[in-house]
Amino acid sequence: MQIVVTLDCVDTEAQADFWLAALAPLDYQRGFHGPPYLSPGRATPAPTLLLQHVPEPKLGKNRMHLSDHGFRWIVVADPEGSEFCVFDPPNGTDTAR
Repeated sequence: MQIVVTLDCVDTEAQADFWLAALAPLDYQRGFHGPPYLSPGRATPAPTLLLQHVPEPKLGKNRMHLSDHGFRWIVVADPEGSEFCVFDPPNGTDTAR
């Protein structure tokens, strides 16, 4: 099963650049067939990120959060204001896969 996370974007090119840099440790690669999408470049249990063009900017808060309990989450935002979380794993947690 492949998991795809879709992100609505006004500027898909700027978002692709941002997310490629943010996901660099996971070696994400850009796909060019259809709407821009980013997928893991190596065998890793990470989802594909689909960048879907929409005409309107983000106006409210995000309605979906993917999380894992036991981690300390920090909320940050991309250039269009979409919030996402990064985490600092608890001591002794191995995050390498």
